Amino acid sequence: MRDATDSVEFVSQLRELLGPDSLRTGPDDLAPLLADHRQLFRGRAAALALPDSTAEVSRLLAFCNTHRISVVPQGGNTGYCGGATPDESGTALLLSLRRMRRIRAVNADDFALVADAGCTLAEVQVAAEGADRYFPLSLGSEGSCQIGGNLATNAGGTAVLRYGMMRDLTLGIEAVLADGSVISQLAPLRKDNTGYDLRQLLIGSEGTLGIITAACLKLFPAVRARATAWISVASADQALSLLALLRERSADRLVTCELVPQAALNLVLQHIPAARDPGTAAAPWYLLVELASSGEDDMDGLLQAALAQALERDLVLDAALARNGAQREDFWRLRESVPAAQRVAGASLKHDISVPVARIPEFIRRGSALVEQHVPEGFLVAYGHIGDGNLHFNVNQRPGADSAAFLAREAPLKRAVHDLVASMGGSFSAEHGIGQLKVAELERYAQPAELAAMRAIKHALDPNGILNPGKVLRSTPP
Repeated sequence: MRDATDSVEFVSQLRELLGPDSLRTGPDDLAPLLADHRQLFRGRAAALALPDSTAEVSRLLAFCNTHRISVVPQGGNTGYCGGATPDESGTALLLSLRRMRRIRAVNADDFALVADAGCTLAEVQVAAEGADRYFPLSLGSEGSCQIGGNLATNAGGTAVLRYGMMRDLTLGIEAVLADGSVISQLAPLRKDNTGYDLRQLLIGSEGTLGIITAACLKLFPAVRARATAWISVASADQALSLLALLRERSADRLVTCELVPQAALNLVLQHIPAARDPGTAAAPWYLLVELASSGEDDMDGLLQAALAQALERDLVLDAALARNGAQREDFWRLRESVPAAQRVAGASLKHDISVPVARIPEFIRRGSALVEQHVPEGFLVAYGHIGDGNLHFNVNQRPGADSAAFLAREAPLKRAVHDLVASMGGSFSAEHGIGQLKVAELERYAQPAELAAMRAIKHALDPNGILNPGKVLRSTPP
């Protein structure tokens, strides 16, 4: 929308177009949606649109495109980069698909499921289980994050090592483009080489190229057996060697390999009431590993044998295998509670980076030196998905340290860490996307030809710039 005066008129027209149930303007409806999950960004909006069908989304976008109304799509609002938060103009239209949450089809023989974009990840998981199938995407926010948001951000999670990211889990999509035209490619095809892959173009585009309204998702055989262990290791180098050994011994049955430092475990045990000590020897680093099989394999026996070999090679200091489901949940709680424990402990500086898996130990050593150099008020909390090369390289404020001085270190530390990542052939945004937080970082690290291609694609699909403006790319290139 061009200005606040126009907003009143457009809202009235939108209500007539969509109906009273599909448009909200009240403060109680809008207020919870105007700040991002981490409270880094806050904006205003003219209204909230709640379409209940792809046809309504199509009519809505066609109208907004004609009248140059900015549209900001929002799923579960669990993102970390402000990608679903409107600007402060108050003229944008928030778009939520939470009324579109049908499981359209589950085909066990095709190992495929078609779901509306407003379905939560948990609802998709349950639907797959109902057909004796498994959808492997797993996130801490799975009860509230929506499939549309998972697709728009190419969500990762803890099972990427075995199953890949959302790109790898999607067979087809349905999406509405800026002018209201609909692309519908929901067939459960594994092979389709008919031109450009528009599915992959829209996945990960953060709502800047089109609004994904449904997806055909890839399912897998139900998991019949698991084995989970919490393992103490002396160094990141040993963790990397143990990862290689586990992959060799278990083939593709290694689903998860998560790295947790002693600092993170201490925070969780101190600040999360339900957390239980894992019972292994104290160590600088820990691994949470999980094997899974769709057969009746002896996963516990396989994991025990692999760990025995690791002990012979001095790769492991100690290990505890989950004896039952409750202990498995205890192990997972330790890993999944790290972000919450960091928030309780105080301010933190966050980096979502990836480097080649083989270079993780080197990155930790060099990155640790940067933290010591740039942030004397902080201590390193580097944890995450060592199996796929993605670390959440965070720094927490030391108890009693000056908060202002600590937070003032963010910009120089970020530059040093991201420059190190780039020099090692890595990415400054492994799984959280760009949103509005990292637009300048993309401009700094992307090749000029890459940026030019992105801008050309954006202009071709959204020439009026109505879709999630200012996210991923600046509304007007600098």
